[in-house]
Amino acid sequence: MTDFLLELRSEEIPARMQAGARADLEKLFRKEMKEAGVSVGGITVYSTPRRLALIAKDLPVQTEAVREETKGPATSAPEQALEGFLRKTGLSKDQLEVRDIKGKDTYFAVVEKPGRAVKDVLADAIPAIIRAFPWPKSQRWGAASLSPESLRWVRPLSGIVAILGDELVECAVEGITSGRVTKGHRFHAPGEITLSGADTYVETLRAAYVLVDHAERQDLIRSKAAEAASVAGLTLVEDEGLVIENAGLTEWPVALLGRFDEDFLEVPPETIQLTARVNQKYFVCEKDGKLADAFVCTANIAAVDGGEGIVAGNRKVLAARLSDARFFWEQDRKTPLSKQAEKLGRITFHEKLGTVADKVERVAKLAEWLAAEGIVPDCDPALARKAAELCKADLVTEMVGEFPELQGLMGGYYARAEGLGDEIADAIRDHYKPVGAGDDVPTAPVSVAVALADKLDTLVGFFLIDERPTGSKDPFALRRAMLGILRIIIENGFRMEITSMFQMAMIYQVQNIAWREVIPFDSDFLNLSSGSLAEDVRFQFRDAALRAKDEKQRLLLEGAQQTAAYLDQFLADRLKVQQKEAGVRHDLIDAVFALGGEDDLVRLLARVHALQAFVQTDDGANLLAGYKRANNILKKEGFVANEVARTGDEDPMENVDDPDMTEVYAQRGRLSYTPEPAEQALMDALAGAAPKAVACVEAEDFAGAMAALASLRAPIDAFFNDVTVNDSDPAKRTERLGLLDRFRAAVHKVADFSWIEG
Repeated sequence: MTDFLLELRSEEIPARMQAGARADLEKLFRKEMKEAGVSVGGITVYSTPRRLALIAKDLPVQTEAVREETKGPATSAPEQALEGFLRKTGLSKDQLEVRDIKGKDTYFAVVEKPGRAVKDVLADAIPAIIRAFPWPKSQRWGAASLSPESLRWVRPLSGIVAILGDELVECAVEGITSGRVTKGHRFHAPGEITLSGADTYVETLRAAYVLVDHAERQDLIRSKAAEAASVAGLTLVEDEGLVIENAGLTEWPVALLGRFDEDFLEVPPETIQLTARVNQKYFVCEKDGKLADAFVCTANIAAVDGGEGIVAGNRKVLAARLSDARFFWEQDRKTPLSKQAEKLGRITFHEKLGTVADKVERVAKLAEWLAAEGIVPDCDPALARKAAELCKADLVTEMVGEFPELQGLMGGYYARAEGLGDEIADAIRDHYKPVGAGDDVPTAPVSVAVALADKLDTLVGFFLIDERPTGSKDPFALRRAMLGILRIIIENGFRMEITSMFQMAMIYQVQNIAWREVIPFDSDFLNLSSGSLAEDVRFQFRDAALRAKDEKQRLLLEGAQQTAAYLDQFLADRLKVQQKEAGVRHDLIDAVFALGGEDDLVRLLARVHALQAFVQTDDGANLLAGYKRANNILKKEGFVANEVARTGDEDPMENVDDPDMTEVYAQRGRLSYTPEPAEQALMDALAGAAPKAVACVEAEDFAGAMAALASLRAPIDAFFNDVTVNDSDPAKRTERLGLLDRFRAAVHKVADFSWIEG
């Protein structure tokens, strides 16, 4: 066994491509070795701006000889079958063997492949790896680039090192011949360096001021940047993405601290940090929790002056960038946000949904409605509308034009500087939140109203024009929007009917499209308000579509009705995804959703959490088994007399207190036979557990509801052990099936256990 070193040297590899390149190099190498029958031990891949390197441990010197046998057609098969087999194997007829297979003579191709020197295998594999390398972007170069068949690489490939043990693996690609020679640091060790093999590779390059291990460079940048800040009495603002990027830009990283003019600190700190990070790849520092007038840059050289010249040059470049940012900040504040918002009519949000100004008007109406209806509690409708009308105004500012990442954030700063008040400023700042799993959710009432309205409008609009997410494609970030809505509601503990929000957003979108496309509508419908909002707007759309006299009107209304159904399913799917990350089982969410009529996410999840805790107990697991057995019997027998409806509205005992029904229920309760003890015990248990479970659910005591169900565990077990359900007596059989149906209905008061796995 021996080790192998491969180094592919080139001009600068973009930092953002290096992680992918390391993975691709290992993948391609393993593929080539597997196809050649070469077993590989551990593989380590390194990258620097100027090289990719792979070290493979424990490669054999020689591959094993291989004998391959391929079964062919029978000797009696048509000539064409034999000819096809010969073409496939590359053999002639006299090279085939004939064997007796179940009394039939059959051709076999037997090919014996002798073992190969792994050195020769590698010589073939290296050019194949280089030519197959899947760079996201690549180029041709030199005279050979005139041919479309010439080599492509991320930057011009300049050298190949390939050493197996201490032997050179000879190969060539586009005139670049493998060797033992590489180069060290561009400035500290620009000369040629001869490598002896894999075991000394890392240390040989370290002596030439090249740290080939990207992880080592990252650790060095992380620690030295923090140390540079600490020495100056500052705290480094951690930025892991910047650590990785600087490690991809340097071979010998040196962290240096510099200062900028303190006057620039009047600019919002996020602007300074973004300017330093995006344009210059600098870290920023804080003092006492506030941004300091300092930065840390990462040089690629150990300068003889200690880095003073490098810092001075970087300070000048950063000062120019910050001067631009300060100019934008000063200019933007000269124009009120209300005036900026007037320019939003020039920006198309989507060709089918209108301009950004159109979207803002819808969001403003929806935010005001959410506040007025108390859906977002303690929210001033006027403030919600005002904040929504201004929430997109910063899109036309100079600062956001230069730094799109600051949209919303800058609007908040401009609103505060304009004196619009903290509630409006915070709502503008936070209306895109949460933008990711680790982002905070808005909590202030006005901020919540605007954030919800913006996401609702986006979701409903794109679903309505049939731009729903498909597979891995979600160009309008609709999954993120739905997750944002769910997180805002759940983490704030809002007790709201989520469907009503989608319904109102749908009405505003339908109105928008109708007005834009000049589709005639009944004036009452176009002016729907919260007071006329039906329990389920899908029925409104359905009924209106049936009455429609205009084809465009009918199609739009039918599309709205269908979109409402799509959104219901999309909400359920996203909720399951979100809760899966929190450790909640998707089948339990389905079990509660299946009951229907649940529109309060906080209450739904409380029930799901109680259900999950219950099914993990012995009582829960055994009750589930009993339920499934009962449900299977009822399905097999076609007994559906009292099966709970999916709407959740039906209750077979809902009129039990009606005097006119007294005799009916009395007759229903009389048996024509004496029940067996286990049968009577289940009846008695149901009589106590079913109403208790209902009462607990209504009181939102879901743990109590589960405890009520737990009391049925022993009776249902005993019933199945001691009682014959399918008795030869039809009366007994019918009553016992009815008893199982009542057991199932009692369980359905809490959740539909048929959805639960296990």
